[in-house]
Parts: sequence; structure tokens; C-alpha cells
Amino acid sequence: MEDNGLTPEILDKLTKTCLCKQIPRSKVKALIRKGARTFAEIHEATGAGTGACGGTRCIPKVEQLIEDYEEGLWE
Repeated sequence: MEDNGLTPEILDKLTKTCLCKQIPRSKVKALIRKGARTFAEIHEATGAGTGACGGTRCIPKVEQLIEDYEEGLWE
């Protein structure tokens, strides 16, 4: 496989957790690292879930990131 130089950090900055509000995964992960453990806390800090989809796309993504963090799948 070709090395394209995309590190996990770069991918987190490019990948949008909330498409409607353009919130990058890196922002959500930073909040989780600082102690956010519910979608409501992420919502309050970022506005995720207030876009056109009403959270149908981002709520599951945020909840999965929280679960993965608690399971030690990322730091």
C-alpha cells in the first residue's frame, strides 16, 4: 500500500463527525479527552445535532467515539 502521508491526526482533522455543522472528529475527540462522556456535553460545546439532520448522522458517531475511548481503542 502506498504511503500517502495521512496520519491519524490529519484524518481526524479532515473527517467530519457532524456534517451539517462541519465539526471535525478531532474536535469531538479533544472534548472527550477533556472529560465529555455524553452526546449532550458534546452538543453543548459544539452545536452538534442542531443541523438539518437533527443529529441522526452525528449522534451515533459521537456515541461510538465515546464508547471506543472508554474501551481504550484510542487515546
